[in-house]
Amino acid sequence: MTTASDTIAATEAERSMRRERRFARINKAAGWLDALGLGWVTPLLRIAAGDNVSEQLGELKRVLLVPLVGIGLFILAWSLLAPRVDTSLGALPGPAQVWEQALNLFADHSAERAKEAAFYERQEVRNAALAAAGKPEEVKWRVYTGKPTFFDQILTSLKTVGLGFIIATLIAVPLGIASGLSKTVNGAINPLIQIFKPVSPLAWLPIVTMIVSALYVNPSDALPKALLISAITVTLCSMWPTLINTALGVASIDKDLVNVGKVLQLSTFTTIRKLVLPSALPLIFTGLRLSLGVGWMVLIAAEMLAQNPGLGKFVWDEFQNGSSSSLARIMVAVLTIGIIGFALDRLMYALQSAFTFQTSR
Repeated sequence: MTTASDTIAATEAERSMRRERRFARINKAAGWLDALGLGWVTPLLRIAAGDNVSEQLGELKRVLLVPLVGIGLFILAWSLLAPRVDTSLGALPGPAQVWEQALNLFADHSAERAKEAAFYERQEVRNAALAAAGKPEEVKWRVYTGKPTFFDQILTSLKTVGLGFIIATLIAVPLGIASGLSKTVNGAINPLIQIFKPVSPLAWLPIVTMIVSALYVNPSDALPKALLISAITVTLCSMWPTLINTALGVASIDKDLVNVGKVLQLSTFTTIRKLVLPSALPLIFTGLRLSLGVGWMVLIAAEMLAQNPGLGKFVWDEFQNGSSSSLARIMVAVLTIGIIGFALDRLMYALQSAFTFQTSR
């Protein structure tokens, strides 16, 4: 016969199991939240789940309050010191002026999109009227050719760095695997790495420009020549961290794994896919994160000189413009570049967590 104490004990056990399941889910989510730069959410979830409040508040202070205080002190120092710095374009803009220009850039983007929508609407009305009047031969469809906005230039920069990063990865990872597996290959390409790794994008750009201009004679609208030049420059400057880290990761795997592959008579491709890559993946992703960061830095200089319509060209055009708002707009671009760089690094870290988790299962 079930007594009241047995019922209470069963209820407590069920409650304890539910609590453990909640914390298990929170612990599982914590890794992803940290990878995405949202580690401060984890203490809040633990508090909501009934964990020790004072302990989690201390963790929240470490991961959220301290960084916010640092950012706040930086903004305060910027506000106080900026008016004291006089430039040829006036006083250095403070946070308020930069925020105002950020809003103006968003308003310019909205106005340009409204013009584009109105253009296509007028075109549709005109073509419909011509078709109704029995003049289909006069129907013409044109593409809107308005000026690129700040947000259009952000998308162009992301597309450029993405293309350059993909090309760099496709070159660096196979070369790194070959270098890590073969001392002969490593000895052949190591001097080239040491020679070309320190070369500035400003030195690569004229060479890339001449080669692309000579070979890419019929550029398409989807891949303009200036974009390709910037992307290849990004490739040449960003591939080295991935190549070096891939070679290091492959060379440092347990030799017994390679011997197992030989005993089982696995093909080279199977050995790489089943044994080499899972072991070397953490270092490969470290190289990819470094390469993406280098590529994003290199991109701005490449776009300035190649006149690719991205963030680099935006900064250069505002510098050449020399208006009273130019300096504040340049600072908006600088902050945007930094925030996007941080977001790209978090994205790569999340992918690294996902891939290393899958391979470890």
